[in-house]
Amino acid sequence: MKSALVLGAGGFIGSHLVKRLKKDGFWVRGVDLKNPEFSETAADEFVVGDLRDNCTVKKIMFLKNEDSFDEVYQLAADMGGAGFVFSGMNDAEIMHNSALINLNVAEWAVKYGIKKLFYSSSACIYPEYNQLDPDNPKCSEDTAYPAMPDSEYGWEKLFSERLFFAFARNHGLNIRIARFHNIFGPEGVYDGGREKAPAAICRKVIKADQDGEIEIWGDGKQTRSFLYIDECLEGVRRLMNSDFREPVNIGSEEMVTINELTEMVIGFSKKKLNIRHIEGPLGVRGRNSDNRLIKEKIGWAPSQRLKDGMKLTFEWIRKEIEK
Repeated sequence: MKSALVLGAGGFIGSHLVKRLKKDGFWVRGVDLKNPEFSETAADEFVVGDLRDNCTVKKIMFLKNEDSFDEVYQLAADMGGAGFVFSGMNDAEIMHNSALINLNVAEWAVKYGIKKLFYSSSACIYPEYNQLDPDNPKCSEDTAYPAMPDSEYGWEKLFSERLFFAFARNHGLNIRIARFHNIFGPEGVYDGGREKAPAAICRKVIKADQDGEIEIWGDGKQTRSFLYIDECLEGVRRLMNSDFREPVNIGSEEMVTINELTEMVIGFSKKKLNIRHIEGPLGVRGRNSDNRLIKEKIGWAPSQRLKDGMKLTFEWIRKEIEK
């Protein structure tokens, strides 16, 4: 039986990844500061530990009988939605905590001879100057440089990409890197300040009065693409099973405005709601996944309609709120 270590297994993507790996026949150890919030972990072994601590990483990356994990998935990071990432209030912690985790992981992955390591990067690494036009953002993998991310979160992700590539060059670490584009779905946080747009909008619509209004940051004309969790995991597993070792986008090419996304969710609710636009942290003006490279190198790209994934997410959040 193959073994896998999932770092960040208490988070949204990590907890779903554990389930996928178990389905694929792996023995799985999960590690995080906390257990998954909305369901029991599917991991064979779950360790509550702080990956910023070098000794913790040394311990959890050790597999019995002096063998090494077949696959390590590094998703652990200090992160959240626009309200957390773009407020400027959390920049030092975001950079310090996430970079420290990745430094520890890279070091011990080499020392233990980890066979293959996946790092979850982000579309936030792409230059702000290529994402000023909401209708024509430029996010192909080869546009990452000259670098100018719009947030310290993006800068840290770009630094960590380079960190893992340096360990690959100098120490033979076998890496795979994906730049995620707004992953969403059931069992993701939907309140508390770290939620992302799809979940936040669902929550607002569900809690609104039948003929009320909801608040949206900005003018709502900013564009994004959003990828349902199951397709994200399919892309990750296909990338890990491939021989491609350069960064690749994992995201949807179905770009929508935030206003369009909001109207979609309002439609699910059957309510008659008005949208009130207010000031708030926004990030770049436009962003969309460019899937040409993943199609060429992996022979796959996401295909699920945004509406289908949003409907599933809306219904899950509604049931959580109505508990």
